[in-house]
Amino acid sequence: MTDDPHEDERDHTEPPDTGERGVSIEAERGAHLAPDEAVAAMRISLPARGNRVLREVVSRANDDLSLRAWWHVANVNAVRRMRINDHSWVHVQVVANIGLKLLRDLLRHGAEPGMVRDYGMRVEDAEVVVVLGAMFHCVGMAVHRRGHEDWSLFMAADRLPGMLDGLYAEPARTIVIAEVLQTITAHRADGEPLSLEAGVLRVADALDMAKGRSRIPFAAGRTSIHSLSAAAIERVSIRDGVERPIQVEIEMNNSAGVFQIDELLRKKLHGSGLEEWIEVFAHIDAETEKLLLPVVRL
Repeated sequence: MTDDPHEDERDHTEPPDTGERGVSIEAERGAHLAPDEAVAAMRISLPARGNRVLREVVSRANDDLSLRAWWHVANVNAVRRMRINDHSWVHVQVVANIGLKLLRDLLRHGAEPGMVRDYGMRVEDAEVVVVLGAMFHCVGMAVHRRGHEDWSLFMAADRLPGMLDGLYAEPARTIVIAEVLQTITAHRADGEPLSLEAGVLRVADALDMAKGRSRIPFAAGRTSIHSLSAAAIERVSIRDGVERPIQVEIEMNNSAGVFQIDELLRKKLHGSGLEEWIEVFAHIDAETEKLLLPVVRL
């Protein structure tokens, strides 16, 4: 999967580097490359640790030209054609890593994934479900923004059997596929996660709100409370919590970021099944900012 022996140990939850217009450098550059060049530049990296199946799944995704082509078309539609927030492979990379970290932190604090509780399978299988959910949750953007979650469902259903071939025997393979499809449909605004894994992906998708992803509408000149709020999010960090097991810390450069947190994160966290596990701490450190509301807690 990689020539770097230390790649598997790294944390890839940090937001991507951004250019002058605030757009992710990789997403903006990739949207303007020829398809062959754009696809060749894509490579998902995450800390698979001792999960052999997960490592193979990531390797297969990185070798899958068709899947990476979907990510490229999704990127063109989002970044070039619609000028909305990033739905490229960069977004996939960040969500996969945030989801994996959230899942592992939840398990460390005693949470039980659906793959273990309901099917007697392994924690490693829950990791596979979350990462595959991240890889396929927005491939439907390659078709259209409208209803992209539904497009993602049938595109993933067509591709997942081959991706898991030889890694799971039946009926385990069908169970993994069904659980991945649940994560995809449950990440929509009105989604209803039925498993820990689906709730994790729903929240992980919302937590990709910093810098290169959320600033695209603002950088394109669409000044509104939505774009101003998105541009106000500097960094998202995940660590052990104080009142709840996990704390999500959101650093803002402007009070407008409160709207982003309330409209995006609160709605995704609500109904995720993770409400009792995650506390959200948002604050502003910029000395020049008028502190209308210095601390926000969810």
